[in-house]
Amino acid sequence: MTRAFVFEGLPSRVIFGVGALGKLGAELDRLGLKRALVLATPPQRDQAADVQKQLGPRAVGLHDQAVMHVPVDVAKAGEKAARDVRADCTVAVGGGSTIGLAKAIALSMGLPVVAVPTTFAGSEMTPIWGLTEGSVKRTGRDLKVLPRLVVYDPNLTLTLPAAIAGPSGLNAIAHCVEALYAENANPIVSLMAEEGIRALNASLPTVVARGDDLEARSEALYGAWLAGCSLGMVGMALHHKLCHTLGGTFNLPHAETHSIVLPYATAYNRDAAPDAMARIRRALGGADDAARGLYDLGRKVGAPKALAEIGLKVSDLDRAAEIATQNPYYNPRPVTRDGVRVLLEDAFAGHRP
Repeated sequence: MTRAFVFEGLPSRVIFGVGALGKLGAELDRLGLKRALVLATPPQRDQAADVQKQLGPRAVGLHDQAVMHVPVDVAKAGEKAARDVRADCTVAVGGGSTIGLAKAIALSMGLPVVAVPTTFAGSEMTPIWGLTEGSVKRTGRDLKVLPRLVVYDPNLTLTLPAAIAGPSGLNAIAHCVEALYAENANPIVSLMAEEGIRALNASLPTVVARGDDLEARSEALYGAWLAGCSLGMVGMALHHKLCHTLGGTFNLPHAETHSIVLPYATAYNRDAAPDAMARIRRALGGADDAARGLYDLGRKVGAPKALAEIGLKVSDLDRAAEIATQNPYYNPRPVTRDGVRVLLEDAFAGHRP
């Protein structure tokens, strides 16, 4: 059989390793960036302030108002903060919420993004942006939101609580899973996606059980990097459409929503993507079924198992199914309202698929 595929790499620089944060200032100098606005969520202000102090005069401000799903008014406030200090870049210290704000600023103002991830979500490696307005989350792709530099330092994850670390890593695994059956999947990205699942499956239980294990946290960050790269280079499918709907419309927590929906979206596509399912089973250490293996990993790392646990109501299910199927992403199995409604009902209850 001959091969035929398209592979397009993304232009970003990654500095990875324990102590890598110490190289951030020199890396900004290398890029010719002199006026960085440091971004964070309110709870991560102290961590961001440490980065600001380390950067010295290269950091001209700290804006700590990032929140999940990037509401439009929050994005506009971030843009104003960047203009007020005449920033020539943003340094996002945190997870998907903070990096999402940096991307929104980049989309509007063109400011380069430097990402310093403190979770395992992987969004720092993608050119995908998201903005929420009127309870609807819009997403898109634009290379100008892709971080120019990403600094991965496992030390920065040591303060990440287990309750956040588990869902964060499962969020990254979701990127890998969908990359395996994306419309534009290719063998290079599939290798990265399978390795990302393997690394996260091997490390997350230890990350959750032992908060000071730098080796496990390094392996989880490695998996997150691969996950973000995978998602960034190919398309998304039903899982991400559902999570964008649930997050943007019902304001459900991002990582927890991904961790709950993932096994059920995988089960929905089980028969339509057999090669992807085989890779997932192998990466999970030989699980008998991809969807059940992902569900079991969620239980190992203490992630919530049901949408009912994180705030969704039974009365929301019909509306969620309707919105998620109005403009569906590509998916290997045809997306139908009835099929999605059953999927959401299963995810609401949290039974093993």
